[in-house]
Amino acid sequence: MRNFDLAEPTRLEDACAILAADDDAKPVAGGTALLTIIKQGLLLPKLLVNLKKINDASAITFDPRQGLCIGALATINDIEISPLVRQHYPTLAEACHLVANIRIRNMATIGGNLAHGDYQSDPPTVLVALDTNVEIISQNGIRWMKLTEFQLGSYETALAPGELISAITIPPLPRGMTGHYVKFTTGSSEERPCAGIAALACMEDGICRELRLAVGAVSPRPVRIFAGEEAANEMILTDQLIDSIAFEAARVVEPIDDLHGSADYKRRLVRVLARRTITAVANDGAETAA
Repeated sequence: MRNFDLAEPTRLEDACAILAADDDAKPVAGGTALLTIIKQGLLLPKLLVNLKKINDASAITFDPRQGLCIGALATINDIEISPLVRQHYPTLAEACHLVANIRIRNMATIGGNLAHGDYQSDPPTVLVALDTNVEIISQNGIRWMKLTEFQLGSYETALAPGELISAITIPPLPRGMTGHYVKFTTGSSEERPCAGIAALACMEDGICRELRLAVGAVSPRPVRIFAGEEAANEMILTDQLIDSIAFEAARVVEPIDDLHGSADYKRRLVRVLARRTITAVANDGAETAA
């Protein structure tokens, strides 16, 4: 590995200042993605800015009116085991549990996960379905944007030079909303997903009051299936309707051909997984109502 200098600021503002002053500087937190890229010779920064010495950037808090706030330096495992996440957003805890293995989950941070922009990742799919907002800090202050707008494409985000993710926020869920995340891999469970489906639903007396559906790890970024969601509102989720929504999900995505499969294979996979996931949340809603 090539030699590099290391800066260790103790405040996010100081880290942003270092990054803004040096175009060759790169931030590192868990390092699960960046250090691998450096070892492969794909990126050779002269300066790494270690974010792990920064205080108060990994807290997980919940307010009934504002929702969940997760500091960018919270690890995937921190989120998975958080009592607040498990109580109020269990689908997010479920997705975090499926990330790689415990060693990776103990190192990788949610801020690094999102900033990396890897389309084959589990948490972003659920976070998109949860209407997550991203808090971005720089020398000029703080700005916010929807996660759907933050992720521009494969390994491409809206972060400008000198900016860092400082936190993510998730609005409170409607009462009675349940969810599931389904991950499909072509090998072991520790592999990155070939496809991931997140579905959330509010069921009342057999009627779907709200459906949210997101597909990840297939297109360059997670995709919300808005037309399918609208079709489900105030409807009984029959097998026929669920299949039509799953068909819409397969139609909307823009699959990337890769080692996990062809674009056509992934469209077929999305349809099958979407049908299973929607059926699961519909059944959960019926059991909760009963």
